[in-house]
Amino acid sequence: MPLDQTPPLNSLGFAKSPADTRVVVAMSGGVDSSVVAAMLAEEGYDVVGVTLQLYDHGAALAKKGACCAGIDIHDARKVAEDMGFPHYVLDYENVFKDAVIDEFADSYLGGATPVPCIRCNERVKFKDLLETAKDLEADCMATGHYIQRKMGSDGPELHAAADGSRDQSYFLFSTTAEQLDYLRFPLGHLPSKDDTRALAEKYGLSVAMKPDSQDICFVPNGDYASVIRKLRPEAADPGNIVDVEGKVLAKHDGVINYTIGQRRGLGIGGLADPLYVVKLDADRKEVVVGPKEMLATRTVPIREINWLGDAPLTSQKEWPIMVRVRSTRAPRDAILRPITATTAEVELLTPEQGVSPGQACVFYDPSSTRIFGGGWIHKG
Repeated sequence: MPLDQTPPLNSLGFAKSPADTRVVVAMSGGVDSSVVAAMLAEEGYDVVGVTLQLYDHGAALAKKGACCAGIDIHDARKVAEDMGFPHYVLDYENVFKDAVIDEFADSYLGGATPVPCIRCNERVKFKDLLETAKDLEADCMATGHYIQRKMGSDGPELHAAADGSRDQSYFLFSTTAEQLDYLRFPLGHLPSKDDTRALAEKYGLSVAMKPDSQDICFVPNGDYASVIRKLRPEAADPGNIVDVEGKVLAKHDGVINYTIGQRRGLGIGGLADPLYVVKLDADRKEVVVGPKEMLATRTVPIREINWLGDAPLTSQKEWPIMVRVRSTRAPRDAILRPITATTAEVELLTPEQGVSPGQACVFYDPSSTRIFGGGWIHKG
């Protein structure tokens, strides 16, 4: 190669051979991250697999359907052995408890609906684990998330996955521009999960047909109440179910057993119109109920904004965007009105029900697949 000729970019975007490119792969033990590791290893990259032990996996060995349990650590290690690259398990139990689990409990008791998977990405995987990757002198860190990183005129951009049914942008909105520069998402362009499993079979991975994780890793079977009962026993104290005027309608056996928008299981009969949980007041041990229309929200206050647009957030008084206020809902038309660089008000052009403090509000470009970041919904 002539001295003045720059080497072509490899598949991870570096002007050098794969063999000279070290990549740390965050391995959960599932099929997605296993395929990423195997794919990069086959392409000749200097792969290092890292799995985080986030809680006492000894108690979780028999629990399936959640990531980061003991069986998943075993599966990640086996993939590394089969593909011939080093694998490390890092004990992050204390970090995870302090940064994710405790806030989850406190947020829930504060009447919010927390999304701990976002905090885990933000405070553990894309913070501490990313720093570990740099300590290992890796050129980048790759994950099995379904999201795309594309190069734009002003640097890397975050885009929704090609497969909308697998898109994980809601859980990754807080990825900063600096982190995005270092991260890679090799699966984001795949048309479907079937393609991922086909690759797993191609590489002969033992996890090829492993079921996807369904639960939050520290919440077995989706039972939030039992987890919070252990962390904050006072949350199981009985109290009153009251209407918006404060009238006592019934008794309850702990605010942890209720969620915003809940209708069933309130133990209130004989009413002409159904009532829904519209507020949880842990301090007063009250579950507040009201008519369905009280759940409809048009104005949403946002804080802790991570902005990924090219121009500063405050450079415009209004941004016409689309937003997603729950992971299970499609983006809706909205107007973003900045207050500061990290706070704003979002006006939903069509009111939404069940918008709850503690959830994320993720910003999307109406005319492309690009994600402009997002923030956290709080009580106005």
